[in-house]
Amino acid sequence: MGLNFDATKPIYEQIIDHIKKMIVRGELQPGDKLPSQRELAKDINVNPNTIQRAYREMELLELVETRRGMGTYLKEDENMVITIRNDMARDAVTNFLQEMVSLGYTGEEILVFLSNELSNKKEEEEGHDV
Repeated sequence: MGLNFDATKPIYEQIIDHIKKMIVRGELQPGDKLPSQRELAKDINVNPNTIQRAYREMELLELVETRRGMGTYLKEDENMVITIRNDMARDAVTNFLQEMVSLGYTGEEILVFLSNELSNKKEEEEGHDV
């Protein structure tokens, strides 16, 4: 689990975000066992207390469950991937919209900008398929 940490956000939150991305990308499946806290701390070179906090927060978010003597597992919830994906997309859109508004774009200008960018991306993808 390679991570490059951002100094502006708590490390435990970045660990949670990384695990969520792994779930959405299918690298982790509902029911999978997570590395032990000690193992993960060693792998990504952070304090074990940071991993403990990340795991505790994920339990509060109902993403994982700790089974005494067995470890920490992703919840076996069919809707978890969809929920996480939608939440992450909503956060990305909210951040994008805030930034565009701070640049002086109106709602209509944002829609036009997005439409143009999507068209450009589609053209690029079609050009690479040839």
